[in-house]
Amino acid sequence: MIDNPKAGMSPFSFKPYVEQEGEEYMNEAQLKHFETILNNWKVELMKEVDRTVHHMQDDAANFPDPNDRATQESEFSLELRARDRERKLIKKIDEALKEIESGSYGFCESCGIEIGIRRLEARPTATLCIDCKTLDEIREKQMG
Repeated sequence: MIDNPKAGMSPFSFKPYVEQEGEEYMNEAQLKHFETILNNWKVELMKEVDRTVHHMQDDAANFPDPNDRATQESEFSLELRARDRERKLIKKIDEALKEIESGSYGFCESCGIEIGIRRLEARPTATLCIDCKTLDEIREKQMG
């Protein structure tokens, strides 16, 4: 069903789910497929957090040159912002894993229809079907 990603590979290195004719949407096999994808993604993000901590500890230096110090601070700032985005993503992954447990995963939180296997493989934390997401984006553009 799913290949576990090898070290350094993307958590999205998996075999796409092959639906069987007449198969019920979000059955046990599909839920397991997405649970594995989400858990692999979370593990990779957590590894990045650890790498950042070690990198910042190892590379932290008190440079006498103000330009070198500014460069280091800028690099650290960019890394911390990236980790903050990843922290928020980990929270979304945890929410998706809870939805799998509760049985609501894979259904649009706005209209209740199926989000779809391929959309979820592309974005496993998706909570809206493509139509509701499109409407949501149009509203965002109109509101500014």
